[in-house]
Amino acid sequence: MSGVDTAHAASFVDSEMAGVNSPPFINGAAAASEAFDRLLAEVRACTLCAPHLPLGPRPVLRGRPSARLLIISQAPGARVHETGLSFNDRSGDRLREWLALDREIFYDESRVAIMPIGLCYPGRATRGGDLPPRRECAPRWHPPVRAVFPAIELTLLVGSYAIHYYLPHSRRRSMTETVARWRDFLPEYFVLPHPSWHTIRWLRDNHWFKYDALPDLRARIARMLDPEVLGTTAVASIPQS
Repeated sequence: MSGVDTAHAASFVDSEMAGVNSPPFINGAAAASEAFDRLLAEVRACTLCAPHLPLGPRPVLRGRPSARLLIISQAPGARVHETGLSFNDRSGDRLREWLALDREIFYDESRVAIMPIGLCYPGRATRGGDLPPRRECAPRWHPPVRAVFPAIELTLLVGSYAIHYYLPHSRRRSMTETVARWRDFLPEYFVLPHPSWHTIRWLRDNHWFKYDALPDLRARIARMLDPEVLGTTAVASIPQS
């Protein structure tokens, strides 16, 4: 991983698990769940960037240790800050369409985890649009949080901030060039543009995303999240090899 504090991640996990190894009646799954809950409570109490956040800190992330799909995006918008629910906006509707997931499955924390590069709403830029994610956030929290998601099989990097953080060499290319090479980053990562309204024209100009990239992505997600649970609609849209 690029630019992340792996030492902090290792020390947190070691200290947490060391404290829950005894008594014998607590099994490993319960111990891991307790450590996970303590970490999330610590994250949600974070005030690291508070002086720079116009609406104050409200870290937004979700997931359980059993999650198999991790979505890393940029930062919550104003509506997500108000509701505390990731992708609870039109961008989320478009992303769920790309993934062929309904809201019930998308928000099932036992299967899908969501963690932005910046966990709090950063505020509005003077020229319009939201400010970039705070730089302090990902190095502080991504390593320990990712360390307690042991079942992740695929990580979606959604938008330029997530892509550039985890794939820094991609900065030399345009977003279109990077997304067009989605196969190069598999099986660990799948890169996506941010699903905001700005993407509508991009989708019209890049038909390969709809007809090549999305079918591949949907097939991978269906295999991970159980096609029987997803239902016949999502599975039927996946081309057979």
